[in-house]
Amino acid sequence: MAQKPQDAARRKLISAARRAGRHLPSWLPPALFLTDPQRTPDPVSVAEHLPARWGIIYRHYGAAHRLWQARQLADIANRRGLALLISADPDLAIKVGAAGVHWPFSQKDKARKWRGRFDLMSVSAHGGEELRQIDAHIFDAALVSAVFPSKSPSAGSPLGALTLRSLSKQSPVPLYGLGGVNSHNASSICDTAGLAAIEGIRDPFRS
Repeated sequence: MAQKPQDAARRKLISAARRAGRHLPSWLPPALFLTDPQRTPDPVSVAEHLPARWGIIYRHYGAAHRLWQARQLADIANRRGLALLISADPDLAIKVGAAGVHWPFSQKDKARKWRGRFDLMSVSAHGGEELRQIDAHIFDAALVSAVFPSKSPSAGSPLGALTLRSLSKQSPVPLYGLGGVNSHNASSICDTAGLAAIEGIRDPFRS
């Protein structure tokens, strides 16, 4: 019986994430699913199928239903052994009992006062200059983008797998590759960084 494309993509990502987990600290998820109100309108259906120990970064951008959706994701995370991080909203993270907060680079200085409150805190970065400004005493990991060509309107020129490898050697914290990461290219970065994606994880794992 022929393997469905979705099943094949899922298997490739799980395999790449398993390899990423071998070099990441044990408390970090090997892969992160990032939500987006436009690109992932139903993140709950994806979260229900993610492997245990993976993570979710919930980015609500002020959506009116953010508390309801965050609670749904928190319930799934608790039930399935996932790590839920809320982007740029520590108050919401506390309210739903999330594991931590993800911070945009522009808001990294706000994170210091929350360090003792959460198990995990990550931050975005776009290249070596921003990575050098990250305090390893505050953040557990950084999401570097864009690694590959991406549909994101904010994505710049892709760094490529080789540059990500070089950055990982210089970075004060473990890295996740973000931007265009999918089942076709995840294996090229999983020995260097964890995996982070929107559509690249959404499509193989949604219902």
